[in-house]
Amino acid sequence: MTARMRILHTMLRVGDLEKSLDFYTRVVGMTLLRRHDYPEGRFTLAFVGFGPEDTHPALELTHNWDTAKYELGTAYGHIALGVSDIHATANAIRAAGGKVVREPGPMKHGTTVIAFVEDPDGYKVELIQQKS
Repeated sequence: MTARMRILHTMLRVGDLEKSLDFYTRVVGMTLLRRHDYPEGRFTLAFVGFGPEDTHPALELTHNWDTAKYELGTAYGHIALGVSDIHATANAIRAAGGKVVREPGPMKHGTTVIAFVEDPDGYKVELIQQKS
């Protein structure tokens, strides 16, 4: 294939947009990139990320106004974020009110140091220690 491609965004359906925005911006440290309400369709799209969408992938949070909770399903795995200091990151997330569901440590059957946190809807976010 000769065309250049890149990941633009990943979409998650969320039950409480304000709680999710708080988690991904205040707790995780992403920036709200854009947000738009669609009153006729009764939904809101909010995009968060670590940089501008023209150079960085984003996370699309879709809030359907009439749905407060979703079944996560068994196919979904997690979002992964590379971090420079996994212990400090996990502690900062915990201090900000985030839920650490797996403390930092080596992955099973490997040496990569990982941790998991959970967003307000129960989606898992993996933290991966990046080599310096």
